Amino acid sequence: MEGKRKRGGKKKTRKKKDAKVRVAAPHSSDESEDRGVESPGVEFGLAFASRHCAVQPLGNLLFTGKQNIRDPGLGSLQRLSDEIVSDILALLDAKDLARSGVSSKAFYVFSHQEALWRNLVLAELKGGFLFQGSWRKTYVSARSAWTKVRYFYSDYLFQSWLCASVEIKDEWISRDNIERRSHLSVDDFVRDFERLNKPVLLTDAINNWPALKRWNQDYLLDLCGDVDFAAGPADMTLSNYFVYAKSVKEERPLYLFDPKFGEKVPQLAADYEVPVYFREDLFSILGKERPDYRWLILGPARSGSSFHIDPNSTSAWNAVVKGSKKWILYPPGAVPPGVHPSPDGVDVATPVSITEWFMNFYHETKRGKHKPVECVCKAGEVVFIPNGWWHIVINLEDSIAITQNYVSRSNILNVLDFLNKPNSQDLVSGTKDRVNLYDKFKSRYEELHPGSLEQLRNEKRAQESQKKRSVWESVTSGGDFRFNFGS
Repeated sequence: MEGKRKRGGKKKTRKKKDAKVRVAAPHSSDESEDRGVESPGVEFGLAFASRHCAVQPLGNLLFTGKQNIRDPGLGSLQRLSDEIVSDILALLDAKDLARSGVSSKAFYVFSHQEALWRNLVLAELKGGFLFQGSWRKTYVSARSAWTKVRYFYSDYLFQSWLCASVEIKDEWISRDNIERRSHLSVDDFVRDFERLNKPVLLTDAINNWPALKRWNQDYLLDLCGDVDFAAGPADMTLSNYFVYAKSVKEERPLYLFDPKFGEKVPQLAADYEVPVYFREDLFSILGKERPDYRWLILGPARSGSSFHIDPNSTSAWNAVVKGSKKWILYPPGAVPPGVHPSPDGVDVATPVSITEWFMNFYHETKRGKHKPVECVCKAGEVVFIPNGWWHIVINLEDSIAITQNYVSRSNILNVLDFLNKPNSQDLVSGTKDRVNLYDKFKSRYEELHPGSLEQLRNEKRAQESQKKRSVWESVTSGGDFRFNFGS
């Protein structure tokens, strides 16, 4: 499911690239020799220009003949990498961070990183802030005069700005190879997709939702503008989040992703109903003890979810009410390029942002043994995400969606196996009781459906046996069991 708590933790990593990057538009208003020098490599168009601190990629230093002001500005700290300097500054409070910015032009650049001020805002102000166009301005609640800095070169700092500014390329969203279905019966869905663990895009599953007509910014603000919703590490009122989403220009926009929206605002839950294909939801037998399972999702363009597998081995559906989303899905066992899960599945290392993954790794999806399933899901459409599939999602515009995880008889054995793993307490998510979830779910299901699990296991063994026989028969001829190497 898009954006929820993944298996274990998530580590963000920068992918170091040897190729030079050139941008199709300058990112500063300085003289021509200080603009983005076109060097050989990958070209990216820019969605908007930098407003200050014209950091350039380190390779551009070779073309200017200027001195990198980084080193003299850092003094004895110049031996440290840009990442380490940034990590040190992240330990400072707002006052000391601001003071460091006046010590030199180099420290001015480092101390104005949006990520540093974003952390301070979210840690100290929680959700009680009104976004002012940048995180630093939000913190000080006043527009400050920017100091123009030239001749500062850093690949690390430039990468963050580039990922926030680059245009979404047509080639990233043009490929669409998912199977689309309409007027699909429940039996056909179960047979052709759920049991086969195969994604599908349903074009007419939510045509009767009131949310399709009602949910716009005005309606939501009138209904629940003063209600706090979960947006990343902070709880924000919906009205403040809309202000933020309207003006934000950063690498990783905050994503409103709330699992309790139905309890907070019952009318939101009344504005939609679960599509008929997903109504067998066996986790519901746990009542209030079930793991988190449904989310309201709002986000601006570029927001979304980096590669993950949905929690607890569940399947999911994701319905777009407003806007559109680009999906890329990899089948179980096929790890996407640029993604590095730990052997026990607890941790996953991915690029820092979704845009960075597209810039550095999307071209690799066209190669390799496993080709992903891709699509753009538009308003009124639903994507079915089978259990175990890796997926990444990016909003192509301001978007609103509903998503839910569920367990059906087609998948209950996988869920139970997952919950019963030796390290399940590190993998299970969305519940306060990670240790006893397996026992609670299994015993409650067997109480309601005695003998059902054993029947499902027998059916699974029969299917696996049939698959093995089919493979054997495909390489044998007649009944004498001699190999057939040709016709």
